Amino acid sequence: MRVVLDTNVLVSGLLSPFGTCGEIVRMLTAGVFVLGVDSRILLEYDEVLRRPKFQIDPSSVDTLMDYLGNVAAVYATVPLDRSLPDKDDNPFLEVALASGASFLVTGNLRHFPARHRQGVPVLSPKQFLDEYRASKT
Repeated sequence: MRVVLDTNVLVSGLLSPFGTCGEIVRMLTAGVFVLGVDSRILLEYDEVLRRPKFQIDPSSVDTLMDYLGNVAAVYATVPLDRSLPDKDDNPFLEVALASGASFLVTGNLRHFPARHRQGVPVLSPKQFLDEYRASKT
């Protein structure tokens, strides 16, 4: 299964390791799914995770980014025909389309209106976990 994770899922997962997003980060590091990225997404992950306001240990960010550099699948993308309401979210949908991702997971569903998704299933972290669990029964 290929999945694209919005940056907010990684941030939440590292800040609340025993919450819903924390479980998704554990799934990622356990190899339950393949993370789809491009260079823009990797740069955003790195920049956002290092923001002082989150107080995430820089060595933890280094470790995660090294891990992602080794296991994430990097895709070349095509620009969207229509930009999302927040153009900074475009890379996530572009990678989901290029990779044929099973899901794009975000804490900001409203940033990915249905009319822009081009068939990509966009789920909240809880919806993703529910979907994953249901597929295993």
